[in-house]
Amino acid sequence: MVKISKTYVPKDKEKYMCAKHLAFFKQKLSDWKTDLVKNNNQALYNSSLDDNTTSADIVDQASSYTEKNVELRAINRQIKLISKIDSALKKIQNGTYGFCEETGEPIGLKRLMARPVATLCIAAQEKHEKEEKVYADY
Repeated sequence: MVKISKTYVPKDKEKYMCAKHLAFFKQKLSDWKTDLVKNNNQALYNSSLDDNTTSADIVDQASSYTEKNVELRAINRQIKLISKIDSALKKIQNGTYGFCEETGEPIGLKRLMARPVATLCIAAQEKHEKEEKVYADY
């Protein structure tokens, strides 16, 4: 594995998905996953501590239920994101990271810097979103 400095940022003039790029994104994804797991564990722990379901006030119970529901949906979204991160890390291992799943074209450094779990290039993503909108309108 290639060593990179903490301040390293992939550059367009370097070969796309060279060893430095892969090391950078592997570190970025791993750090992101660690943060998400830590935050989820903390949220679940805190959620189990403040349990207001035994409150006599029905409004307090409803409010507590709504808050818990929102927290659990957020945790669920983060779990799905962790799964996407794991998938991206596997792609780094097998050499397919950074390339569009539909076209095989490079996704691009700017897009991957903004969304390291992106699996589609911009053109394929826009096409996918247009198709989604068409089906949503029916």
